[in-house]
Amino acid sequence: MASMGVDGMISGLNTTDLINQLMQAEAVPQTLLKTKQTSTTTLVTALQALNAKVASLGDAAATATKPASWQAYKATASASSVTATTTATALPSELTLKVDTLASNQVSLLNFGGSGSPFTGTPPTFTIRTNADAVAASERKDVTVTAKSGSVEDVVKAINETTAAGVKAVAVKVDGAYKIQLTGSETGSTKDFAVFAGAAETLTSGSTAATMSELRKASDAQITLWPGSTAKVEVKSATNTFANVLDGVSFTVSALPKTDDPPVTLTVARDDAAVKKLASGLVGALGVVFSEISSRTATTTKTNEDGRTVVTGGMFSGDSAVRALNQQLQTAASHPVDGTSPAQVGIVIGRDGTFTFDDAKFTAALAADPAKVQKVVAGLAERVADVAKKTSDKVDGSLTLKITNQQGTVKDLGDQIANWDLRLASRRAGLQKTYSALEVSLSGLKSQSSWLAGQLASLPTYS
Repeated sequence: MASMGVDGMISGLNTTDLINQLMQAEAVPQTLLKTKQTSTTTLVTALQALNAKVASLGDAAATATKPASWQAYKATASASSVTATTTATALPSELTLKVDTLASNQVSLLNFGGSGSPFTGTPPTFTIRTNADAVAASERKDVTVTAKSGSVEDVVKAINETTAAGVKAVAVKVDGAYKIQLTGSETGSTKDFAVFAGAAETLTSGSTAATMSELRKASDAQITLWPGSTAKVEVKSATNTFANVLDGVSFTVSALPKTDDPPVTLTVARDDAAVKKLASGLVGALGVVFSEISSRTATTTKTNEDGRTVVTGGMFSGDSAVRALNQQLQTAASHPVDGTSPAQVGIVIGRDGTFTFDDAKFTAALAADPAKVQKVVAGLAERVADVAKKTSDKVDGSLTLKITNQQGTVKDLGDQIANWDLRLASRRAGLQKTYSALEVSLSGLKSQSSWLAGQLASLPTYS
């Protein structure tokens, strides 16, 4: 705020301070607008935080209403060498099995030089054939590999860079001569491979593969179902994972049993922990919303300097929309479902209106009547989800609309504050002009006074 060039030199007044004091009085309405804009912005932030928590509650409630959420099953095996996972289509079941073999990939050694080496020509061109033992040519896959030079380093590099071949190579030096160890990337009996000299298009039915030393054969994993019975069945898999034996269950074998080990029992049963998480998660989400409302509704008490006690309400105190939301959620979560109180299945409401999850009571109820527990919790969740949707819907939720309205108020207050900036700037300019004119007028009067005093002093005096 720039001061005037001449600040009361004639009048003796501190015109800058005087104008500033006048402007403070003029700016009182704008200050009130700024205060209201700040409090409204704070309210919007608080409402947005509450709305996000209500939306999260709605998601938890919607999940608990879905029948698929309650069809949670967990598979366990009697041996640590078998691990299993389930999907939504799993059903209670029990299966005995014995692990016969594990899936393996092929590992072979190939001489780099000498008679029969496929790495000939300049540069060396050779073919890697996968599923080499397949009778039908259509089932085999030939991939041509060309090295930059005949060095062992370039041959190994060419093989490793040709990912389509499905083989990795490493050079091993033994007694001054190189051998190339080839390792298949995948397991299974159809993932065996052979190496031929020349490009794939030059191969014929009479082409002979290079001689390799087989360190490990490509093979399938195999299990026997119902071992020891007349109904036993052998099942194979290209990997150690069996995904199509039981609906909704995939299990992986990782070790062969010892001679005296009993068959492995795979059991699929209801996953009580997952079901419990549905209910406890719903109660937890309710608690978050109620806690948010309570913390922003609570009053604060303080004593003024004059000794009077002043009680101040929280930000949500008196807010009808928040109060209605609190009441609706209380009703939705506490009323019976088909005559059964939520408290009977472990969802308990306290005297202070808070909800808690009774783990022991829920577990006992689930063991006694799972269908009843599902009906009560899902029914309660459906009511809660309905309240949450009506409140936090992105388009027409009551809380969403209130937030939009308050944001409009903030914007309108901002426009009024900006208009006051222009009005106050104009008023200040007017005051500065007025006081400048006053100083000029007083300066002229002072000059005139001095002239008259001089004239009077020059008049003759008579005795």
